[in-house]
Amino acid sequence: MALGTFRFSVNSAAYESLRHAVQYRWSTQDRLGRLPARQYTGPGTETISLVGVIYPYAADQPAATLVLDQLRAQAGQGLPLLLTDGRGRVWGRWCVENIEETRSVFFADGSPRKIEFSLALAIYGEDS
Repeated sequence: MALGTFRFSVNSAAYESLRHAVQYRWSTQDRLGRLPARQYTGPGTETISLVGVIYPYAADQPAATLVLDQLRAQAGQGLPLLLTDGRGRVWGRWCVENIEETRSVFFADGSPRKIEFSLALAIYGEDS
């Protein structure tokens, strides 16, 4: 999968799970003596959550500790990013809302053996 120029891969940051959620909007209109009526008002928010683990030294890739910094720099530009998967599906443009990481299992010099990360994306919502 690729988000903008960032590529998820085993040698950098491979995600272990992808959660895709889509909301649909229904407005409620109260009615006297009857149940409220609902009217479909269109699609709502669409989100994707990616969760993964990086083992920087497992593949002799100490630079893997910097891949999330690259993703943060790209997200910090404030532009929606094109999301595509490895099967050629173009998911559209997405906004990075959140990047979290947890570093653990440290070497004596303080470098992590394990980096867990999560990434929250929201659909940009382009006009047709």
